[in-house]
Order: sequence, then C-alpha cells, then structure tokens
Amino acid sequence: MLPTREQALKILEEANACNPGPWKNHSLVAASCAAYIAAECDGMDAGKAYILGLLHDIGRKFGVGHLSHVIDGYHYMMELGYEEAAKICITHSFNIKDINMYIGNQDVSPAHHQEIIDLLAGYEYDDYDLLIQLCDSVALPEGPVDIEVRMGDVKKRYGRFPKEKWMKGIEIKEYFEAKMGKSISDVTGRFYREEENTGTAAFT
Repeated sequence: MLPTREQALKILEEANACNPGPWKNHSLVAASCAAYIAAECDGMDAGKAYILGLLHDIGRKFGVGHLSHVIDGYHYMMELGYEEAAKICITHSFNIKDINMYIGNQDVSPAHHQEIIDLLAGYEYDDYDLLIQLCDSVALPEGPVDIEVRMGDVKKRYGRFPKEKWMKGIEIKEYFEAKMGKSISDVTGRFYREEENTGTAAFT
C-alpha cells in the first residue's frame, strides 16, 4: 500500500518542517527522475515511482543522521501502513545487500543494526527498488547529474566509495538504459526542460 501523490507530498512537507534541509529538494528531484524513467519502461507505473521517490529519505524527518534515517523511515512508513514505501526506505541505500557497504556513520542501536540486516536478507529487489537506488544516485537538490559525478561527490565527502557499490550503480544505470533504449541523461534532462518551459518539473 502507498499514499496518494497528494498525501506523499504532504508527508514530505511535514517532515521537512521537522528537519529542514536540502534533503527535501533532493527527494523531489529523485521523485521526478524516477517518474520520467518509469514512464519510459514497459510495465512500470510513473505515479508509483514518483511517490516512492518522494518518500525514500523520509526518515530524515527525525533529525540529522546517517544510517539512522534508513530505519527511522522504515518504522515511520510501517506505522502509517505504507509497506512499499517502508521497503524503499531500507533498500534505497543498499544496491548491494551488505550493511557494510553503507557510506556514512552506522549511527543505530545494535538492535536496529540487526533489523536492517534481517530486512535486507528478506527482501527481493524489484525494478522500483533499483529505480530509486538509481535516482538517489543522480539527484542533487538543484537537479539531476550524471551518476559518476554524484558518486564522485559522495566519495570526496566521505573519503570512500566501495568499488563494488560503484560498479553496481553503473550496472543499474545500464539496466534502465537498455529497458528504455535511451540514456538516463536524455530522460532525466526533461527535469530541466520542464522547469524552463513551465517553471516547475512536470511531476512536481
């Protein structure tokens, strides 16, 4: 179950009021990119992709953190009854199902650490999980960028980026490019074209 688009936008606005920051615009950009890409892929729902993109970082409502936002978002979405969004809160940070691949502080309790491990082990990733992983990796608050630029920025800020995680990100990008028959940059470039023409991205 998922909230409606309007409900998801309200949840995001309320969360940002609790912890204002660039993560809100990052979420909006990721959501728009996810919708644009899903619209080009047979069997994917652009509206669903947009909602999942909006909510992937919703755990940031509860304060500045690293790994904590993953499990905080999961619990919050489960409390609201949005199991699909709860799953995305976990999976968006792990294109490889290994908690040690997380870039940033593992600022969670031992119980929550184990809960994340168990959840990852029990999930089977679908195209929406992969899509939000991709869009999280291309979305800056100002707009989408090339995935290698974004990953390079993360590496610079945190001092590391595991090679396996980097290569998996490229693999997911190529997977969606094959599904669409066009490049990710061509599709996500619509974000800028829509803003230029209408003053807002089409899916916001």
